[in-house]
Amino acid sequence: MNEHDRRIRIDMHTHSEYSPDSRTPLAEQARAVRAAGLDVVCATDHNVIAGALRLREMAEGFRVIVGEEISTRDGELIGLFLEREIPRDLTGEETIARIREQGGVVVVPHPFSRNRMYHLRREALDRLWPKVDAIEVFNAREAFAGDNRRAAVYAAERDLAGAAGSDAHRPAEVGRAYVEMADFAGRDDFVAALRAGTAQGTLSGTRVHVLTRYDRIRKWLGRRKTASDVR
Repeated sequence: MNEHDRRIRIDMHTHSEYSPDSRTPLAEQARAVRAAGLDVVCATDHNVIAGALRLREMAEGFRVIVGEEISTRDGELIGLFLEREIPRDLTGEETIARIREQGGVVVVPHPFSRNRMYHLRREALDRLWPKVDAIEVFNAREAFAGDNRRAAVYAAERDLAGAAGSDAHRPAEVGRAYVEMADFAGRDDFVAALRAGTAQGTLSGTRVHVLTRYDRIRKWLGRRKTASDVR
């Protein structure tokens, strides 16, 4: 079978202990990826790529695309195929330019989410969409299914590729959403394969958001205790 005839499953949005709101160790993340039957995972921690680089080194039985979910002044953007960290708090345009400098792929995560504060604002989305490669049309952590449907309509009307990801912050969430698509050799043919892919997924439910708040508080308390011990 030709490599490009093979179908793969790729979860395009995941988090590990390197994100402030996740306590998933990389080893557990790797086990969850294999258990979910994924061929490729995009490691997209908040504003860092160190965890993604480490996961890529330790990956067995799957491939890792190094990514970053970046906090811009306009809301969140995801850069994929990165080798260098993109700084936070730039404008959307500056962030996209930094991703492009590395030959990376630009994805807009959860653009119509009603349960997140930091999604890309509508004004920014309407301004930036000609510069992006894909829009996340299925995010398993959306509280309202209609928000994914709105994203899918927005992407289709503008002929943009549709991404899908679990947005996993705990191991059990990995693989709840993915794209089934033709295999790809690298970033050059990734977007073309994604455009012809099919987004699949089921919503994770509201409980995961409660657990994420718990994890964020636990990590914050842990940092305070460490700082106190140092003093």
